[in-house]
This record gives sequence, C-alpha cells and structure tokens, in this order.
Amino acid sequence: MPDRLMLLDSASLYFRAFYGVPESVTSPDGVPVNAVRGMLDIVTRLVTTYRPTHLVACWDDDWRPQWRVELIGSYKAHRVVEVAASGADVEEVPDPLERQVPIIRESLGLLGIPVVGAPDHEADDVIGTLATHARMPVDVVTGDRDLFQLVDDRADVRVVYTARGMSNLEVITDDAIREKYGVGASQYVDFATLRGDPSDGLPGVAGVGEKTAATLLTAHGDLRGIRTAAENGVGMTAGVRARILTASDYLDVAPRVVRVVRDLPLNAPAEALRPVDPADATDFTTRWGVGTAFARAAAAMSAAAG
Repeated sequence: MPDRLMLLDSASLYFRAFYGVPESVTSPDGVPVNAVRGMLDIVTRLVTTYRPTHLVACWDDDWRPQWRVELIGSYKAHRVVEVAASGADVEEVPDPLERQVPIIRESLGLLGIPVVGAPDHEADDVIGTLATHARMPVDVVTGDRDLFQLVDDRADVRVVYTARGMSNLEVITDDAIREKYGVGASQYVDFATLRGDPSDGLPGVAGVGEKTAATLLTAHGDLRGIRTAAENGVGMTAGVRARILTASDYLDVAPRVVRVVRDLPLNAPAEALRPVDPADATDFTTRWGVGTAFARAAAAMSAAAG
C-alpha cells in the first residue's frame, strides 16, 4: 500500500459520535460512553475504508482564538456560554459529551493515534499545516466545509466529508467543489468570505449568496479582482457593486479569519500505523465497557498497518 496520511478533525467527529449513538450506552457504573463508542466506530470505518498508513487526530487547543475574534468579534460568539477564570471563552458542549472528551483522547492514545494541537489555534490550523507539508497524499476527515480550501488535486489532498453521515461519506476533490459551488478549491476562501457562514458567526456580504459569489469569482478571479472591479464600477450591477463597497471593512479582515494557518511550528509525529493488541487496553475497556468497539478499531488499525 502506498503511504497515505489521514487527518481527523477530532471535535467534528466526536460531536457526530455523541449525537449518533444513544446516551443510554453507558459504562458498567452508569457513566455515558456513547461518544467514546461512537468515536471508536468512526475510526474503525475510516481506517477500514480508506486504509491510511499514517493517522493523526488534530485537536482544538483553542476553539475560538483571540486573534480571530479581534478581527471579527462575532466569530463563533453564539457558541460561547461563559468566560472562564483564565479569560478564555467556554464553548457550549453538552455535559455528557464534555465528560467523555478526555476518555476519547485516551482511547486514541491506546490505539497509537497521536493527538496534535497548537496553542492559540484550532484543529483546522493544525490540519492545514500538516496537509500542506505532508510528503504523501492526504485525506482530511471533517464535517466542516471550510476545510474544502485545502483540496489540491495535484498534491492529492482530499476531504472525506462527513456531513451526510458516516454511511454517506463524500470524497471531495476539486471537481466536486466546482460541481457543488461553481468555484475551484483555490477560490474557496474568497467564496466563503463573500457567502459568510452563520455557524461560525461570519456575516458575509449582505445580499451576496453562493450563486452571486460564484458568478463574481468566475468573472473576476478572486476577491481582490472583485473589489477592484467594484471600485472601478465595471463588471457587475450597481446593486452588487454597492454591497461590495459597503462591506469593505469586513472584506479587509474576513479572509484572514476564514483562511486556515498552514505554517504552524508543529512537532507532529510521523510514525506509521502500528498493530494494536486489545489486551494492552484491558483496564481501559473494562472500566468503560467499550471492549468490543475498541477491539474492532484495534483490528482495523492492525490490518491497515500490515
């Protein structure tokens, strides 16, 4: 098997696991472990289907970095439930899931999957850095369409998109992005900036939806070209021109918020997958009652490791 790196958008996946498995799945002492079991099942499916040789779980060391908030104050603001004593924003996470996150992280470690984060940055930035500097083809697994910006057919960087569920995974290539949105992957940051994204608190340009954004990018190439055309009063209707000019302050900063960081100084391990012996995790699986799910994931990891 040729080398292939798989990068997991961990939070995206464990939220999906939590909502995909009933909370009635508990440990022997009654603690919910539905997200733990679901995450193990997700790893099993991904490794069995795509057979990566290298696998990294990318982590949100900071889910709402202050430097992004300083650029756009509404960035993820609707997800903040409180401000911790440290001054950091606390994300709204269901309590039964929050209790399971450390257990999920431990399970990944027992499977030999390194967990990699970066101070003041989101998992998206870790993924962007690892995908950009990988010396092998890459599959990015996420339910976040913002990561479509990383798709690069020449470098063989794909997104395995989970939005339709684990039984309906989509492999996103440049052709798939063009078919969905009418723009190329290299234009996706500008496209997302124009369109906005309520789920991230990004307002976009008022009155400019996906179709208009794609039309503008087709005509003018990129956001700079669109703004130049608007300033010169050419190549667009008076109404669209007015919207672009009115959104000038937003357009000055939004691309920096949308664009993932690709140059973090990461010390990410590059070890290949290794065989996993479920017996090495007996204490863990007995305590949490996830022995069968863990054994399936371990078998998938061992098979992929060869």
